[in-house]
Amino acid sequence: MNERARLLQRIAAIDFAIIELHMYMNSHPNDRMAASKLKEYGVKSEALRAEYVEKYGPLLSSQMENNRWGWISDPWPWDNTPEEDC
Repeated sequence: MNERARLLQRIAAIDFAIIELHMYMNSHPNDRMAASKLKEYGVKSEALRAEYVEKYGPLLSSQMENNRWGWISDPWPWDNTPEEDC
């Protein structure tokens, strides 16, 4: 697995935890430790996303500042070799 894939995997894991904590907070709204953890994971997610954007470009087309179509200039998944996909 290359660095880009590892970073995407970390973002996905943190975002999954955020979703799970949101669901938990629906039934446990007064759990301060869970609320604190939710805030912590939100900060981590933002930092990881910023790192990804800095290294590899935008995750979403809405993150393009100057070139609305620039996000499609990267290789598509089927353009990568099998070694790059891991």
